[in-house]
Amino acid sequence: MKLIQHFVNGNIFPGKSDRTGKVFNPATGIQEAEVKLGTKEDLNNAVKFAKEAFKEWSAKPPIVRARIIFKYKELIEKNSDEITKMIVSEHGKVYEDAKGSLTRGLEVVEFACGIPQMLKGEFTENVGTNIDSWSMRQPLGVCAGITPFNFPAMVPMWMFPMAIACGNTFILKPSEKDPSCSLRLAELFKEAGLPDGVLNVINGDKEVVDAILTNKDIQAVSFVGSTPIAKYIYENAAKNEKRVQALGGAKNHCVVMPDCDLDQAVNGLMGAAYGSAGERCMAQSVAVAVGNIGDKLVSSLSKKVEALKVGPGLDKNSEMGPLVTKEHLERVRGYVDLGVKEGAKLVVDGRDIKLQGYEKGFYIGGCLFDHVKKDMRIYKEEIFGPVLSVVRVKDFDEATKLINEHEYGNGTSIYTRDGDVGRTFANKIKVGMVGINIPIPVPVAFHSFGGWKRSLFGDQHMHGPEGVRFYTKLKTVTSRWPSGVRSNPEFVMPTMK
Repeated sequence: MKLIQHFVNGNIFPGKSDRTGKVFNPATGIQEAEVKLGTKEDLNNAVKFAKEAFKEWSAKPPIVRARIIFKYKELIEKNSDEITKMIVSEHGKVYEDAKGSLTRGLEVVEFACGIPQMLKGEFTENVGTNIDSWSMRQPLGVCAGITPFNFPAMVPMWMFPMAIACGNTFILKPSEKDPSCSLRLAELFKEAGLPDGVLNVINGDKEVVDAILTNKDIQAVSFVGSTPIAKYIYENAAKNEKRVQALGGAKNHCVVMPDCDLDQAVNGLMGAAYGSAGERCMAQSVAVAVGNIGDKLVSSLSKKVEALKVGPGLDKNSEMGPLVTKEHLERVRGYVDLGVKEGAKLVVDGRDIKLQGYEKGFYIGGCLFDHVKKDMRIYKEEIFGPVLSVVRVKDFDEATKLINEHEYGNGTSIYTRDGDVGRTFANKIKVGMVGINIPIPVPVAFHSFGGWKRSLFGDQHMHGPEGVRFYTKLKTVTSRWPSGVRSNPEFVMPTMK
């Protein structure tokens, strides 16, 4: 049995604990590895190395850090097939989807290559007589990231490249369900020339998470996961005086207007709802059918959902792979059962799918509900599986009200041919990321990613310009050099003259 360990101070590290977790291949349902579950002592040990490495790494010129990141980008590209197959084997998503998620992480690495430009400060000459003032951004120290199972490459790469480019050192706690990718990314960064101790990976469960939240030498924590855990991370990190960004759950709505290109909307919804088996925080899990478009929308969707090709991620014919674990499969099935009990119409039922040769795999087919009401749990709660709910409303105002009243505000989109409707939607909707005729509005690396309401705890979004601000602190210097003329003490608030 393969044993997955930690990566500390530039080397594979076994840790102090004998506790392990099971790592499965979701396509076959067979356990293929064990992962060491770290302890508080393991985490604190990694922080000591990271704190020591910070002294030299933070002092390196930004251009020197950028050159290492350029080399890292090159190595990720060179090893992309290997990394993609790691994602498929432990998460289950199909190969092209896994490759696309790696690319979206790589784009942040590309953005981080420009760190010398992004760290430039501001300078004002003569803010007062013979007084100059300037600002600079400096690194925080040791930072940490706690990342989810659904994007074992992309989400960590939204965190540590930006933090490291800014001069920080980093502790990554990946999901214990699919940990191999993070270790490979750390090894490649070392190969690119990153000094030992700058990037460390500690695998584990709640014990490591709590150790991160209480360690006094960790200055900032980034998190992506469910809303209850995001709230826990936010509250406890803040209580321990850390900077924190905690991205939580989602219930993303796609508004389908009567005037839209229906084929475009249906194709967009198919990819957004069923891509990665719905295990995306940006998945479109609610289609809001406006006016008389509902019957046509459900008819078109049902045909495509029934024809969805479900299979192992490395099969080129597969459009959707399995769910990540047996436990998560049962959870999603439970939500489908619940929707039927709540009175929603199950138009397409994927619960009983069987794949020859993969009977033990964690598969469920695409599920489609119609006539879902806003008081149903399948509408209110994040399912995180291939389940699309259609809610019918009479007009645009009711659609926007529905979205704005939901507790989550991560992503949303609208399909319409009316420019005024699109502009009004973008302006009035209370959601952090908005798409107009775009199914999954994930911002590119040089913008920033994050939701509103209970989809984000903290003030700053992830990667892009917000990432630079999150991983640095601002210092402003005001300077005057003596002219030789002595002055008397002043006991009033200084003003510029």
